[in-house]
Amino acid sequence: MEVDRARKEVVVEKVGTKDLIRQPYDKLVLSPGASPVLPAIPGINSANVFTLRTLEDVDRIKARVDSGIKHVVVVGAGFIGLEMVENLVHRNVKVSLIQLSNQILPVVDREMTTPILAELKSKGVDVLLNTTVSEVSPKDDRLVAKLSNGIAIDSDMILFGIGVRPESKLAIDSGLATGPRGGIVTNAFMQTSDPDIYAVGDAIETEDFVLKIRTQVPLAGPANRQGRLAVDHMFGRKVMFRGTQATSIVKVFNMVVASTGASERILQRESKSYQKIYLHPANHAGYYPGAQGMSIKLLFEPGDGKILGAQITGGEGVDKRIDVLAMAIQAGMTVFDLEESELAYAPQFGSAKDPINMAGFIAAGVVRNDHPIIHVDQLSQLESSCLIDVRTDEEFRLGTIPGAKSIPVDQLRERLNEIPNKEQVVVFCQVGQRGYIATRILQQRGYNVRNLSGGYKAYRLFFPA
Repeated sequence: MEVDRARKEVVVEKVGTKDLIRQPYDKLVLSPGASPVLPAIPGINSANVFTLRTLEDVDRIKARVDSGIKHVVVVGAGFIGLEMVENLVHRNVKVSLIQLSNQILPVVDREMTTPILAELKSKGVDVLLNTTVSEVSPKDDRLVAKLSNGIAIDSDMILFGIGVRPESKLAIDSGLATGPRGGIVTNAFMQTSDPDIYAVGDAIETEDFVLKIRTQVPLAGPANRQGRLAVDHMFGRKVMFRGTQATSIVKVFNMVVASTGASERILQRESKSYQKIYLHPANHAGYYPGAQGMSIKLLFEPGDGKILGAQITGGEGVDKRIDVLAMAIQAGMTVFDLEESELAYAPQFGSAKDPINMAGFIAAGVVRNDHPIIHVDQLSQLESSCLIDVRTDEEFRLGTIPGAKSIPVDQLRERLNEIPNKEQVVVFCQVGQRGYIATRILQQRGYNVRNLSGGYKAYRLFFPA
């Protein structure tokens, strides 16, 4: 296929023949999609090495699984890789999951993937991080995957899901502008560098809604909106694409992880000022049977509280909350708006103070400086500090942060003499509420005190037991 921009014609080859057809156009839409990335390693083209992108790929993978295979190596722990792992385990296939980076699901921050990693291991998945496949060798009807750490794994199939690259060759050959990662550059109307040629979907580079930087986000939701918008614009409607905030969600066995907007890693990369909080509410009222916990990470601007991003890990109710937060970001809302959000409540669906409201309460208190906080990843930076576990003695005995002193919050006023008043004091409880109360008590006594955001549960996200 070829685009003759000078003559405004598309040159195509007729299926089943080599006949060329020249099709004139007034406006042209390119939607070539993206292709799976395969590493340039020995043996990559061996039989029973698969990628997953099309329905035909699914048919070939299913046929191989149906043949009675016992062990599969999945390379890449992104959306595709994790979904394949779950389905393979459901088919009673042993899975080894290989991931180049030090975490699964790199689109979210590492600590928020801890419960997902634990879920994978509980289902018998062998997870190898900081590792990649360096060579594939056929062995009869099987394959040997040689890993970068020297280990060799025998398997019946290797499935690569390490990402996609835009199919932008046609655009490049046509002289259209592309970005550093090969995405077709588009404006807010989905026009390319040639205003009569539009581009949509996985092949394009567009704008990050939160950070206003160029980005590539190969997700179905933005692609569908882009297609509709491009056609509206070419027929004269005054519409614009707002950009993408990469709202996504994936289920891994009984766990769900979702995100929207900027991650902490991206904010740091872009040198963007931010604040964050952690909280661990239930999906609905605790007294109603079946309540499930979730962990929420909210990122926001420290000055005005504008919401920058959010990540949630848990079970039921994660999808509902991430969608509310996605809309809040679209509307340019702040953490103060989350405080006042009126959401549907009945005990089987939520709480009178919904997790969204709770996130707003906590974050707004931070912005107002009502209660100073500190984060798990900041503890090691303190030169001189006193760490106090304000949970019960029984909770303390079950596990605590190394170096912590046990003073239950109900005994705090009577044991002030045990707390140095010339050091930074850090208090924590299980999720943050008792830590907040302890912080207020010690502030009123003149202590330099901060509450550990998210409490001991947040500590365990960073340092699993």
